[in-house]
Amino acid sequence: MTLIKSISGIRGTIGGKPNDGLTPLDIVKFTSAYGCWLLNSLQTKKATVIIGRDARMSGDMVSKIVSGTLIGLGINVIDLDLSTTPTVEMAVTELNAQGGIILTASHNPKQWNALKLLNNKGEFISEEAGQTILKMAEADDFDYAEVTELGTYTKNTSELTNHINKIIKLKYVDVDAITKANFTIVVDGINSSGSFAVPRLLSAIGVKNIISINNDTTGDFAHNPEPLAEHLVQLSDTVIKSKAHLGISVDPDVDRLAFVCENGAMFGEEYTLVAVADYVLQHHKNGNTVSNLSSTRALRDVTEKQGGCYSASAVGEVNVVKQMKATNAIIGGEGNGGIILPELHYGRDALVGIAIFLTHLAKFNNSISALRNAYPYYHISKNKIELTPQINVDEVLQKVKAKYANQPINTVDGVKIEFDKEWVHLRKSNTEPIIRIYSESKSAESADNLAKKIIEEIKGII
Repeated sequence: MTLIKSISGIRGTIGGKPNDGLTPLDIVKFTSAYGCWLLNSLQTKKATVIIGRDARMSGDMVSKIVSGTLIGLGINVIDLDLSTTPTVEMAVTELNAQGGIILTASHNPKQWNALKLLNNKGEFISEEAGQTILKMAEADDFDYAEVTELGTYTKNTSELTNHINKIIKLKYVDVDAITKANFTIVVDGINSSGSFAVPRLLSAIGVKNIISINNDTTGDFAHNPEPLAEHLVQLSDTVIKSKAHLGISVDPDVDRLAFVCENGAMFGEEYTLVAVADYVLQHHKNGNTVSNLSSTRALRDVTEKQGGCYSASAVGEVNVVKQMKATNAIIGGEGNGGIILPELHYGRDALVGIAIFLTHLAKFNNSISALRNAYPYYHISKNKIELTPQINVDEVLQKVKAKYANQPINTVDGVKIEFDKEWVHLRKSNTEPIIRIYSESKSAESADNLAKKIIEEIKGII
């Protein structure tokens, strides 16, 4: 069994012994720590917390434990029940709540679940807050409410509609153009929240021909839930057989987005953000963008083409958001298909990504594969080196940095070295002696060769 405690929340496999898997006792402990941190930080005895979950099998059980624990702390709970991560994030501010907990393990398999913790802005909590919550959990530092001060429970299932309505009102979304395009779209809901959220959005923005696969909300995922090419064979085949214009894949909590072209080829998860950002940038003069250091250079290319400035953050959504605020970026996200549009909210949102992308495609007036061909071609190679615990990873990275001192180097998160329009990014794992090595170039072969070269040099240093 696995239990991973991090600054952004707690995730693990369901079952096992306490502190080994994500058991009911662990759920109570970390929910209690979050609730007490929230009340302490607000210096109040009353607060409201939004909760929502994806459709994974353990979701209902985890939700009931979380709700009961928060109520026991004197916190009022508004339960969105089956929902999406971006919907929960938006609901925190929409409903004037003081925090939120999203019950999802994102792209992890069905045996996993997690508590993702939000602040009063509907954004993931800071590193400092996360460390405080972890310490409180380890110390069992909780103070529950007296019987007359217990919190209340309310169920609210209307927030997805509100979320979709706000998307439709964005200047980047043209319902008339999408309707006229008469798209036929295949949706892979992976038997989770995307099964109902994506078709509802599509219907609202004028798509009449929707073919749904894996559209139950059983949480019994039909394939590995990470929206990568090797997991989307069924979607690709269905697009071809149905002669659809495109296919849409989201992860279980609908914050990651990938497209399949009309010919069954992958649009490329890295290029989801690139295409959406390109369209948004057309509405702004000199707009800025942000992605993390391990994301494709193509976003920088389209940003600079539109007269804007691109900057890179450390890996992780909270870091992307921090950099977006610092640079007043109009759009940002991560190369895993995560779109962050501040005009809506500071969180990855597949639904807003779909609406803007379809508007872009409708006005492009050509196939999705032709749209993909309109962007620079880059390929990312993802590798890792497993090291013994005795090896000083920081020292290894310092020596690599020294070797390439004459190249542009970014050390915000590990070491990223640029070679003209190629780059390699080296990051150490926080949980195991591993160096992750991502490289990008104009072809898969050259990206692989760049990674191999760096790997051999690291082995030489070791």
